[in-house]
Amino acid sequence: MQRVTTYISWEIAEGTRLLVEEIPHLHGIHGVLEVRGQTMTRLREEVTARMPRAEEARYLQIPSGVPVLDSLYTSVDQHGIAYVLTRFVLRADLGAL
Repeated sequence: MQRVTTYISWEIAEGTRLLVEEIPHLHGIHGVLEVRGQTMTRLREEVTARMPRAEEARYLQIPSGVPVLDSLYTSVDQHGIAYVLTRFVLRADLGAL
């Protein structure tokens, strides 16, 4: 089980229909933004292991003592600008890297 949160500035996301339940492009968020001229050319990933916050433990139904893997993906466009930030928090006992 995992929880995924994506951050995109409103300046970039406005008018893209990214707030609908299903992303309106075969290639997801990056496909929608590429149509608008913002192409991902690089991805930076930072991974840490930590104990879950109380709310994460409840949401992911994590037993006491089980850590999470916290993975932060930063998408960088063709101009070298970070434009999408996605955080994956997954149970370390049910996931692997």
